Amino acid sequence: MPDNTIRSNSEVVLIGAGIMSATLGLILKELQPDIKIEIYERLDVAAAESSDAWNNAGTGHSAFCELNYTPEKADGSIDPKKAISIAESFEISRQFWSYLVQENKVPSPDNFIKSVPHMSFVWGEKNVEYLKKRFEALQSNPIFSQMEFSSDFEKLKEWMPLVMEGRDANEKLAATHMEIGTDVNFGALTRSMFSYLEKLDGVSLFFNHEVKKLRQREDKSWRIKITDLTTGKTRKAYTKFVFIGAGGGSLPLLEKANVVEGNGYGGFPVSGQWLKCTNPEVIAKHQAKVYGKASVGAPPMSVPHIDTRVIDGEKALLFGPFAGFSTRFLKNGSYLDLPLSIKANNLIPMLSAGFHNIPLTKYLIEQVRQSPKDRMTALREYLPTARSKDWKLEKAGQRVQVIKKDEKEGGVLEFGTEVINTHDGTLAVLLGASPGASTAVAIMVDLISRCFTAQAKTPEWQAKMKTMIPSYGQTLNDKPELLAELRKHTSDVLKLRNN
Repeated sequence: MPDNTIRSNSEVVLIGAGIMSATLGLILKELQPDIKIEIYERLDVAAAESSDAWNNAGTGHSAFCELNYTPEKADGSIDPKKAISIAESFEISRQFWSYLVQENKVPSPDNFIKSVPHMSFVWGEKNVEYLKKRFEALQSNPIFSQMEFSSDFEKLKEWMPLVMEGRDANEKLAATHMEIGTDVNFGALTRSMFSYLEKLDGVSLFFNHEVKKLRQREDKSWRIKITDLTTGKTRKAYTKFVFIGAGGGSLPLLEKANVVEGNGYGGFPVSGQWLKCTNPEVIAKHQAKVYGKASVGAPPMSVPHIDTRVIDGEKALLFGPFAGFSTRFLKNGSYLDLPLSIKANNLIPMLSAGFHNIPLTKYLIEQVRQSPKDRMTALREYLPTARSKDWKLEKAGQRVQVIKKDEKEGGVLEFGTEVINTHDGTLAVLLGASPGASTAVAIMVDLISRCFTAQAKTPEWQAKMKTMIPSYGQTLNDKPELLAELRKHTSDVLKLRNN
């Protein structure tokens, strides 16, 4: 019988058409214009899972408002390191996006980014004290120097009138405010990037194509078996480098790659829902992203927040997310995703992580059992005058938190984004969730330095990196003048407020 298998060769294969693959593909194509790239996506459109606007908060995660990035230590002090690192990473994203806009590689920034203030909001004496300490720990750093703090009732009304409606003026309340926060439509940005990429020579983008097998050959290259879901035909792709950026689908593909670096990794899926406002008058009253404190045991993606969004030119208002549990790893996944991901090499870490995260399990059970009345009660902590008739429940995205081996605990649940790469640099996999998309550029720049080590050190690649990201190789928190200069530049290009 004739072999109808289609075969192709490339230097890079990207699996998953989300923000990570788009960012990596574009950076590589800028660094080496003649590089040959193939992109495979299981669905029929780019950015349909985690990168889609309705599947994430759209917060330009810059640690301006997310309290989980500034933990309180045992001695009561606040550790700002993670917040500073994330804020630095978001500045890198802003620089790269500005480069894309200036070079006409993506359309007007109005399509994907807007100025929306970022706020943290708490109530109760202990929480107000924590927020004041957090403010003092952050605001002394140049990268957070524009942060304001207030516990004054009238000032809070000025910052967030809808949140303050119906509140007692004697209640202990406090908030921090960052005027330079943003709302990002990562779905629109991702699709714009792919639209530019697929027009370039040497780039092939395949939708409705599912990766079935990955195998490394003796010469360290990879053979990938792919099924065309439309025709049922098989394709074999041969490549020197593979990046798996398939969101919740990354873990099963890492297991199929069968590399030692993937041993011990597991995943814990967390689903989400939003309450979406349907009343234009209410939507018009709020113009901020207001984040609160997470419940005990809650994953970071479930930190409650009342969010102004701008999606496809239309203003929206969301509250949530309400967490849930599903055995699917993707919104469009299978209920068998979790059970099929459990293997001999990750069984102990998975069981151990489950044992050490009983509060999380309890929290998720409580969330799943919530009634509409329970959800409205949670919303009224942020909007005391909220009416049930103005809100409807919408599905949000599916996230898979990373479980990894740990010498002391046996296995730990990681909240964040993690990149695994093989020692030979021929395969890299992105696992995890928030702050993900917001820090995609910094993550991909680091991946390139690890997986394209020799090329990354060449004067040509170094110079191009500095053209795309002017602060490349530097930190900004210790260079206030450079930070101010770059913030002004990116604000001007992206049409954002700078103060």
